Amino acid sequence: MKATYLLVAFLALASFASAYDPSPLQDFCVALPDNGIKDAVFVNGKFCKDPKVVLAEDFFKHVDPGNVVNKLGSKVTPVTVNELAGLNTLGISLARIDFGPKGLNPPHTHPRATEILIVIEGTLLVGFVTSNQNNTNRLFTKVLNKGDVFVFPIGLIHFQSNIGYGNAFAIAGLSSQNPGVITIANAVFGSTPPISPEILAKAFQVDNNVINYLQKQFWYDNN
Repeated sequence: MKATYLLVAFLALASFASAYDPSPLQDFCVALPDNGIKDAVFVNGKFCKDPKVVLAEDFFKHVDPGNVVNKLGSKVTPVTVNELAGLNTLGISLARIDFGPKGLNPPHTHPRATEILIVIEGTLLVGFVTSNQNNTNRLFTKVLNKGDVFVFPIGLIHFQSNIGYGNAFAIAGLSSQNPGVITIANAVFGSTPPISPEILAKAFQVDNNVINYLQKQFWYDNN
């Protein structure tokens, strides 16, 4: 019986240990030949500061409201390891999301993180789409009010829209120090160099002129 308890405890500890960013923290990592070490970069985190010179300021950041005067009427202010050095190796980050009236945080994904969102002010319509299991991309949506919480599973396309008449804002927690973000429209229509209009026209089942128009809108925004 004691051996069983020890096994269960070991498995629990192993499960807890795996909760910290076990996956890559970058989009790709090209292997170098043995003689290419001088051209290497450090991945899956950042080099650590000497603990003897660490300060409280290394774990602190103030986040102001974002400017929502833009085409989407929203502003995402990330707090990842790039903005807060103390997050390195801790496997978490967050973002403040501000919305003007009818503002939208458009469909996007986080390739390296699950997101949990809490509404601080306002009313949001949120949702995510599942992968195409059983040839169906199922949409889950929910109207959230102040104090409501919603979870977006890792890697799935999701969005938040302010359906109220005033401003709104929310805080998103993410299960990676560097979650990444792929905004779908920007990635598809604003890539550098552009994806062939013929490919996109066939994929979206529309005329090439429609794709050309969309690429002009997003390419100039992204470049």
